[in-house]
Amino acid sequence: MAKKKKAQSGFMSSAGLMRYYDADKSAIAINPKTIMVVGIVAAVTVFALNAYYGLWP
Repeated sequence: MAKKKKAQSGFMSSAGLMRYYDADKSAIAINPKTIMVVGIVAAVTVFALNAYYGLWP
């Protein structure tokens, strides 16, 4: 019979992918409220420009 090899240490399920907490260290953190405010301001600006230039129905 062939001898069994020793099991490798560590988890093999990661397949070389970065862990989430490693990726968060270098990521830019933006508050979700900031994204919402920027989207609302952009939408209001588009509506205002459409109304100003007569494209509003």
